[in-house]
Amino acid sequence: MPEAPMPTDPDALRWQAVLDRDADPAVGPFLYAVTTQGVYCRPGCPSRAPLRRNTRFFADAAAAEQAGFRACKRCDPRGDRAALHAEAVRAACAMIEAAETMPSLAALADRAGYARHHFLRLFRDVTGVTPRSYAEGVRARRLQAALAAGDRVAEAVAGAGFGSESRVYTDPARHLGMTPGAARRGGAGEVIRIAHADSAMGPLLVGATEKGVCFIGFAEPPEALEGDLRSRFPKARIEPADTALAETVQAVAAFIAEPAAALRLPLDLRGTAFQRQVWEALTKIPLGETRTYAGLAAAIGNPAAVRAVARACARNPVSLAVPCHRVVGADGDLTGYRWGVPRKAALLAGESRLSRKLLTSSQK
Repeated sequence: MPEAPMPTDPDALRWQAVLDRDADPAVGPFLYAVTTQGVYCRPGCPSRAPLRRNTRFFADAAAAEQAGFRACKRCDPRGDRAALHAEAVRAACAMIEAAETMPSLAALADRAGYARHHFLRLFRDVTGVTPRSYAEGVRARRLQAALAAGDRVAEAVAGAGFGSESRVYTDPARHLGMTPGAARRGGAGEVIRIAHADSAMGPLLVGATEKGVCFIGFAEPPEALEGDLRSRFPKARIEPADTALAETVQAVAAFIAEPAAALRLPLDLRGTAFQRQVWEALTKIPLGETRTYAGLAAAIGNPAAVRAVARACARNPVSLAVPCHRVVGADGDLTGYRWGVPRKAALLAGESRLSRKLLTSSQK
């Protein structure tokens, strides 16, 4: 009869997490206290690790304080400082939203009560972007709403706070993903050719402008997929695809059935500068591998922008060509996916099989 495995000491796991400065999700939440200092900390506290004999573990802040320990000022285990920072940033965001023109960094910092460099770091930590990028997003939303309402371009640009049309036309993709005129027309004057097909994961739809593929959708009824596309370009002329796009659809369907190393297609991606930065990083994830949202944020040089990265992944209009299915949660959980978590699991499994097959072949 095989021997039963020895039970794992939970304190040993917690201690290892303290040394690693990274709490293992399997351990569960905990805090540690240092008896010689009289403080309690988070597992990721930047302070030098204590000696094991001077360390005690607690389930939460209340238990640590009841035992006579006080909160560490460096890692803020109670979250009091983080709450103050978040409130200061929320107030700054409200100030930006209410202002007709972009408030200066000095004005925002003074309002929050911090030095400019410190406030800039706090703002990026909380929102994932700089105050200027946030303000640009506010102006872009105002501009898009005004154009969609039918305002003239000059009036919409001035009302959004851009000052002059040249600032928008110099880099229209940064603000709208298209020229202001095209945004005002809701795609009027543009032709989007579409092609339907069956795939291993159900109905498939690909839409493309003259610049490249602008939409890939699957696993929903054809009318729902086409409705999604039309909602993005309500006034565009939708036409059946020519032979060239039909071949593109076949390539997408083949990728779904048996993933290749990459699904390389000419793309017409329309999003903010930050979104396109994330989408570009997604295309660099190798076949058979995954990245966490935090890892992807670090890869684009903005490690605090985890939530913003997740939102950009969710807004990806060309699934598969931009492989957002290769991003998983910190604990390896597949999390959400526009086309369903089971399909995300199936895509990753297929890519993993192909990756192992390619590795085996290269070793022969």
